[in-house]
Amino acid sequence: MSANSSLKRIFYAGLMVGGYFLLQAVMILLHEFTHSTMGWALGYSGTPMTVVWGNLITMQGWDEGVPYDALFHGRGHNAEAAIGGAPLAMHGILVVILISCLLHVRACIRPIVFFALYWFLILNLAELIAYLWMRPFLATGDTGRFNQGMDLSPWGLFACGSLFLAGALWVLHSRILPEVASGLGRQRWAQILVIAATGFVLFLWASGLRFLVLYPDPLWRVGLIGLALFIAWLLLELPRVNGKRVSE
Repeated sequence: MSANSSLKRIFYAGLMVGGYFLLQAVMILLHEFTHSTMGWALGYSGTPMTVVWGNLITMQGWDEGVPYDALFHGRGHNAEAAIGGAPLAMHGILVVILISCLLHVRACIRPIVFFALYWFLILNLAELIAYLWMRPFLATGDTGRFNQGMDLSPWGLFACGSLFLAGALWVLHSRILPEVASGLGRQRWAQILVIAATGFVLFLWASGLRFLVLYPDPLWRVGLIGLALFIAWLLLELPRVNGKRVSE
C-alpha cells in the first residue's frame, strides 16, 4: 500500500468523521426547532427561539423549551400532539426523501454526496428508533406527548412506527449497504468500520447508551433493547462483507 493511498484513506476517514458530527448538529437543530416553531405557529409561544441549547457532540442537555405541563392539562389536546410529534413526522419525511436520493446516487462516482446523504439518513433513522422502539410507552418525550395529546394508546404509534422502520431498515440492508461497499472500494476493513459505526449510531449512540448509563434506575433496562439490536445488526451485516483486504 503506497503512502499516497494511505494519506487518501486518512483524509476520507477524517472527512467522514467530521462530516458526521456536522450533520448530527444539523439534525439536532432541526429536531428542537421543529418543536419550538410548531409551538410558536400554534400560538403557544411568543417566539420559536425557546430552544435550550446543549452539547452538539454528545447530544445531551437539549430541550425545546415548550412548557407542556403548564400549557396542557390532561389528555386530548391536539396542539400538544402536534408540538410533541412534529419532529417525528419531520424525521419520517426526511428518511423517505434521503432513501429516494440514495437509490439514485452512485457512491463510486459521487462519494462525498453519497456518504453525506447516507449519514444524514442514519441520524434520522436513529432518532425514530430512539422514540418509536425504545420510548414508545413512556409518558414523557415526543411519543408520550403525541399519545397524550391525541388521547391514543401507545400501541398504535408503536405498531405504525415499527412497520415504517422495518421497511426503511430493509431498504438500507438490501439496497443501500451494497452501494456503500462499492463506494468504499470493496475494502473489507472500511466496510466493517462503517457497518459497526452505523449500528452504533442507530441503536446505541442516540438511544441505548442514554438508558444504560441510568443504572441502577430501572429504566436502564430499556437500553438493553438497543444493545440487543446492535448485536443483531452486527450478526446480520458483518457476514455479508466480501471485498479486498488492506494489502490487496
